[in-house]
Amino acid sequence: MKLTRRDALIALASVGVAASAAADPERSDGEFTDSDVATLVDITEVLYPSAVEPTEEFVETYVVGRYRSHHARAANLRSALQVVRRTSMRETGRSLGDLDLETRDAVLRATGGDQAYPDPEGTTAQRVRYYVINDLLYALYTTPTGGELVGNPNPTGYPGGTEAYQHGPRDTEK
Repeated sequence: MKLTRRDALIALASVGVAASAAADPERSDGEFTDSDVATLVDITEVLYPSAVEPTEEFVETYVVGRYRSHHARAANLRSALQVVRRTSMRETGRSLGDLDLETRDAVLRATGGDQAYPDPEGTTAQRVRYYVINDLLYALYTTPTGGELVGNPNPTGYPGGTEAYQHGPRDTEK
C-alpha cells in the first residue's frame, strides 16, 4: 500500500487542518529543510508496517500542512529530528538514511523515544516520542490505508463515502 498526498490530506483533516491550508506543500517559510523531510521519511520506513510504502509526498504534505502555522511546534519537531540525527551519528558514525532498517530502528530506540511517555515539554526522549514517533503513527492510522491495517477502514475524520455507512465495516478476513 502506497501512501499518497491524498492520504496526507485525509490525515490532516482528522486533526482539523483544512485541505486548502495544506494543499500547497511548498516550504516557502523555510521551516523544514529537505534533510528534515528525508529524516522523517527514513523514520516512517522504520515505524510503518512493511505493507505500507511511505512516500516523501505523503510525509512532506502531512508535516508541512500540520506545522505550517504552528512555528513553536515546528521548532520542537525540528529539534527532535536533530536528536535522532545526532544519535545516529553518535551510535553508528553514519547518517540515518545511510543505515538499513534494523540499524535505523536501533538508533530510534537509542533516543529512548520508543519507551518514553509522550510529553511535548518533557525530556528529550519524551519529545522524540511526542513530536516524531506519535505524530507519524497518527498520520498513518488516520488514513484509510493505515486504518485498514488495524481493521478500521473508516478512521475518524474520514467520511468514507456512502459505501461506509450503508454497508458497515468490510469483512477483512475474506
